[in-house]
Amino acid sequence: MLSSKKLGSMALLGALCSSPALAAKDTPLSASDRAAIVQTLAAKINANYIDPTRSAQVGSAIIRKNAEGGYAAATSATALSAALKQDLRELSGDMHFSAGRYEGFTESSGPEEPPSRAQIDEWRNAAARRGYDIEKIERLPGNVGYLELRRFAGVEFVGPAHTAAMSLLAGTDALILDLRRNGGGSPAGVAYLMSHFLPAGDVHHLTDIYDRQTDTTRQIWTVPSIVQRYDKPVYVLISARTGSAAEDCAYNFQALKRGTLVGETTIGASNPVSWFSLGHDIAVSIPTARVINFVTKTNWEHVGVKPDVAVPAAQALQAAHVAILRNLVSSAKEGDERTELQRLLTMVEKGETEKPVYTLKGER
Repeated sequence: MLSSKKLGSMALLGALCSSPALAAKDTPLSASDRAAIVQTLAAKINANYIDPTRSAQVGSAIIRKNAEGGYAAATSATALSAALKQDLRELSGDMHFSAGRYEGFTESSGPEEPPSRAQIDEWRNAAARRGYDIEKIERLPGNVGYLELRRFAGVEFVGPAHTAAMSLLAGTDALILDLRRNGGGSPAGVAYLMSHFLPAGDVHHLTDIYDRQTDTTRQIWTVPSIVQRYDKPVYVLISARTGSAAEDCAYNFQALKRGTLVGETTIGASNPVSWFSLGHDIAVSIPTARVINFVTKTNWEHVGVKPDVAVPAAQALQAAHVAILRNLVSSAKEGDERTELQRLLTMVEKGETEKPVYTLKGER
């Protein structure tokens, strides 16, 4: 039986990235069941949503729609969950709202229990099978590093692998960090990665996370113990799919003036969530906390993180690579190095790639 109210430190930042396990079967619902569910939902939104000024509006709209028969066709927990998820996001504009049917889900009534050894081992194995969320690492033409991350999982599971990736890229002249397909993750994971791109010895206060339920604030800082540092130019690729903690990462690069963002404006989902039970195996994620960037004193909720160089997401890698090569050409001395960089720049501008050669020179 699942019991999870608040996402723990090893869980992902929001419902876009992490949720209880979906149930295989379904639960039928009557009209009275639906009425009770929406009433419970409205009460939990009023008590816990990070934006109290909008909570009553959202809850009332859900109740009104049900009273008018708007959910009459949702005769199962799965169908009602899908409808509630869509409406909650549309009514609030908050993409961290979510809902689903999760068999046996219950709210924890006391302090959060630490994960068991079996859970930790399961999470560690899952991270390893995902390649520690490193989708791709590559050295592009012109000695440009490329790293695509699909998620920010717990530092205890992926941190060493991310440092190893940065070690492999240490000798490149610039780096492209691809977050276009990254839906989020752990804020501590973001801070760990960011630490590689700041001067050794520097400790930066990145964000505060204010939690309405506990009326407490958690500070997120960079990690001074990381030895591997990268001081070359960084370009961060973002898209309309980049969400939650991945937006946090891009926002930090921009706020600290440490990187150039290329692509599309991101989702605009910054509020961390807690999960609540609505009965009938339906669980809902409600944003209960607010991220506050230490530099800007605000966040990207509703507005997204805006790129410095706006291009369609599919063209962001090429655009960043071209910009880097142009800078390398302009700074290179006259001679073979500059000639080669200019050749590579022309090739990348045309969208061409060099095909590998598997024969010795002189052979046909």
